Amino acid sequence: MEENPSESEREVWKLSVDGSSCLTGSGAGVLLVSLSGWTLEYALRFGFKATNNEAEWVALIAGLTIASHLEVRRIEVSSDSQLVVGLASGEYEPREDSMVKYLSYFQSLKPAFEVLSVTKIPRALACPGTLNASAREEPVA
Repeated sequence: MEENPSESEREVWKLSVDGSSCLTGSGAGVLLVSLSGWTLEYALRFGFKATNNEAEWVALIAGLTIASHLEVRRIEVSSDSQLVVGLASGEYEPREDSMVKYLSYFQSLKPAFEVLSVTKIPRALACPGTLNASAREEPVA
């Protein structure tokens, strides 16, 4: 597409994120889409062990970091993680030190956006196509 994403500051972008953790590894899927259809899709494989909740946070933070670098100013995030959405919205209080740290990092990213909302969606709708690739044992080509 000819459109430069930095010229779309007034658009509301959609960010879908999903993290996953299993015995063979952990990873995340990130899908960032502009209103005009400009799409970025990432499958991330982590080089560190992570719980499922940590993987969900890393997915959210990675997606917001990418959006920030593209100078996106308005973004609607969807995640299937009740915990991450509850913490990000202020509905829940963190109980574990790791969740406090992820929430703090998320809070530090918020000023980059004029509009930032985080919504819980059903698991079946979370980041289709990217998550399965991120959690595989073998590297993704």
